[in-house]
Formats: sequence, C-alpha cells, structure tokens
Amino acid sequence: MPLSAMPVELIVGVVALLQGQLRIVQMSLVGSILSNLLLVLGLSFFVGGIYKPENQFAQTAAQASGSIMTLGCFTMVLPAAYWGSVKGGSGDNSVLSALFTRSKEQPVPAPNVGFDAMDGILFISRGTAVILLGIYIGYLVFQLRTHAFLYEAPEHEQIEEQQEEVEMSPKASIIALLVVTIITSFNADYLVSAIDDVANEYSISKVFISTILLPIVGNAAEHVTSVWMASKDKMEIALSVSVGSSVQICLGLVPLLVLVGWFVGQPLTLYFHDFETINLVVSVLLVNSLIQDGKSNYLEGALLVALYLVIALSFWVQPY
Repeated sequence: MPLSAMPVELIVGVVALLQGQLRIVQMSLVGSILSNLLLVLGLSFFVGGIYKPENQFAQTAAQASGSIMTLGCFTMVLPAAYWGSVKGGSGDNSVLSALFTRSKEQPVPAPNVGFDAMDGILFISRGTAVILLGIYIGYLVFQLRTHAFLYEAPEHEQIEEQQEEVEMSPKASIIALLVVTIITSFNADYLVSAIDDVANEYSISKVFISTILLPIVGNAAEHVTSVWMASKDKMEIALSVSVGSSVQICLGLVPLLVLVGWFVGQPLTLYFHDFETINLVVSVLLVNSLIQDGKSNYLEGALLVALYLVIALSFWVQPY
C-alpha cells in the first residue's frame, strides 16, 4: 500500500479543519475515495486491457481490500440513518448547518435543532473512528505481516525489481520527504484559502472543487503511477495504489481527522449528505463486483470511468 498517499490528503484535511472548513474536509475525502476507486482504477483497467486482452491480479487480496472498503463505506451511512430515525428523515440541511458552524467560537447549537441528536451523531462518529482505526491497524498487519504473500508480485516482476538500481539512500529519501511535506503544507494552506475566491470568480460550486478538482490535482502522481504500472501488466501494484489508497483514506485518514477535530474542538463527523453517501455506496459496490474474479479488461475500466464522469456531472450542479 502506498503510504505516501496519505500525507498530502492529511495535510490538506488538517489545514481545512483548523480553518473550520468542515464541509471542504468531508468533500475532499469523499472525492479522493471516488477518484481512486473509479478514475484511477478505471484508467488502470482500461490501459492494462489495451496492452493485454485480460489482466490478472491476486483475487484473495482484492476481495479482502474490497470487503474492508465496504465496511468503511457503510460506517458513513449509519450516522445519516441515525439522524433519520431520530428526526423522521427531515431537517437534513439543518443538522449539517449546525454541525458545520459549531466550533470553539460558536459553542451554542443553532436553534430548532435537537442538541441531543447532534451529540448523538458526534458520539457515533468518534466511537466509530476509534473502531475503524483499530480495523485499519489489523489490515496493515494482515497485509504486511501475516498474509503478505497474498500481496506479493509474480516472480518475474520481483526479479525485475531486484535488478533496478537504488537511486536514493534511506536518509536522503527521508530528508526529501520532509522537505516535500513542508512545501505541501504551505501550498495546502493557500489552496484551501483560495477555494472561496475561485468558486466566486469562476462560478464553480465548492462541492465540485472539493470533490473533483482537488483530488485529481492532489493525487496526480498516484494516478500516473497506477496507470503506468497497469500498462506493464503489474496489476497488483496498480490495485495497491487505487483500492489500497481508498482503504487508507476511508479507514485511516477519515477517522483520524474525526479524532483530530475532536481534539481541536471542531465537530467533524461521519455524517454526509445523502447524495454523497449514495455515490460512495454505489461506487464501492461496482468496484467489488468487478474485482471479485481477479481479472480485468478495458471494458470494466470504461465502466468505472463512465460512472466517475456521471458523478462529476452530478457534483457540478450540486449545491453547497
């Protein structure tokens, strides 16, 4: 799994969280998951299918990642279901507005919104965050220790990797990573601060910017890597970049930011709009149905990209 994927999204999420941009935090996380699952994986399947009629990858590993992704996705549905059961399905915008304006400066909930219901959503989200982090740690142990053999590349690919020369020493890599992280933090602060100006000047919805544009720009290197590996018929690596990154965000980054928000007094929750939740559930179900057999082709890739384009069109007209 590409652990380098998390710092960029983590930095952007923390910066937006400290600025009180809770909606942008949520939308950027959903957008990153959708981008990795549909656009990156879809293009990887498509490009890999052009070079080879049918590509194969480790079926058991793909099923494990898909199942864990499904768990993380469903945990985002439960807060919305809780709110619907408490309030009879009404007042969706009111509870979101109350949560997104409730901070250190505004500790009093908005009028006409049940304080107990809001506290219930926060309690569910924070408790779920702790559980998801535990599952994510178990997933890392499963992937890196107890069942690492399921994620190993074929023998001929391992020989090619062993023949590659090491271009950077570990110390140089750590220093380079720190420098890039510092630069990224400054860029992230400017990026989040500029969203309002860009949305107003070009009449683009903040939802579209946060869900579609930010993940594509922020994960550009990941996208290229996954497609490049797929073109070389290294589908295990392509899946680790796309599906693995989605698992990392859903079970690692999302709960981590919920707990960070708790620590700094920002009420970030797992309560999303129904529209975003439906898009996420549909995407996860489609990806699971396509990776179950351990094979891929260009048509499956086209299906994933098509769904992403439809979702992008929907977010273009989605109000904030």
